[in-house]
Amino acid sequence: MNQLDFRGRHAVVTGGATGLGFAIAQRLVASGGRVTVWDRDEAGAARAARELGEGNAHVVVDVGSESSVRSAVQATLAHAGRIDALVNSAGITGPNTKVWDYPVDAWRQVIDVNLTGLFLCCREVVPAMRSAGYGRIVNIASVAGKDGNPNASAYSASKAAVIALTKSLGKELADQDIRVNCVTPAAVKTAIFDQMTPEHIQFMLSKIPMGRFGTPEEIAALVGWLCTEDCSFSTGAVFDLSGGRSTY
Repeated sequence: MNQLDFRGRHAVVTGGATGLGFAIAQRLVASGGRVTVWDRDEAGAARAARELGEGNAHVVVDVGSESSVRSAVQATLAHAGRIDALVNSAGITGPNTKVWDYPVDAWRQVIDVNLTGLFLCCREVVPAMRSAGYGRIVNIASVAGKDGNPNASAYSASKAAVIALTKSLGKELADQDIRVNCVTPAAVKTAIFDQMTPEHIQFMLSKIPMGRFGTPEEIAALVGWLCTEDCSFSTGAVFDLSGGRSTY
C-alpha cells in the first residue's frame, strides 16, 4: 500500500458503515487521519467507527433530509472541530427495469439519496470549509453516469447529475483552497450488488475490458489521494476507475 499523507486531517465519509465507504474510511485512517462515519444505519455506523479505532466517530444521518444533514454537520464540528474532507459515498441502485415500467416512488428515492443527498451534504459542509480556508470534496459517481446503463435509468441519471454538480461546484470554489472532484467506478463487488439482478451484474461485467470487477481498496486508493493536499491542481475533474470501460 502506498502511503498517503492525511496526517492531522479529519474527513466525513457518507455511507461509511459498509462497502466502498468503509474502505475509503479505512484508507484515510491508515493515512494518518480521523474519520466521522455518516450513515443511516446506527448499529453499522457505530461498529465501523469502533473498527476504525480510537479518535474516529459516527453520526446517524439521513442524507436526503436537510435538517438531518444540518444536524450532522453541527454534531461533527462539535466533536471534531473541523471537516477537512467530505467523501459523498452514500448511494442506492434502485430497481433494474425499463423506463416505462420504472416505479415513480423508486425513481424519487434514488434521486433523493444519490443526488439530492449529495447536494445537501455539499451545501452544508462547504461553509465550514470556506471558513477554514481549506477543503477537499470527493463525490462517488459511476460509469453509469457517463454511459447510461439500460435497466438502471434512475441510477444512471443520478450519477450523471453528480458529475455535472461536481463540475459546477469545483468551478465555484476554484479560487479557494477547496478542491471538488469525482470518481467514476465501474461495478465494485460490495453489498450493493444485493440490490441488483444477476442479469444486470453480468451485463456490467461484460462491459469491462479487464474482465473483472473493481475492489473497494482500489477505489479507496484514488479517493484517498483526492482527499489530500497533494491533490492541488485538479478540481471539477472526473477520474476514471472502470477497468478500461469508459476512458473519457
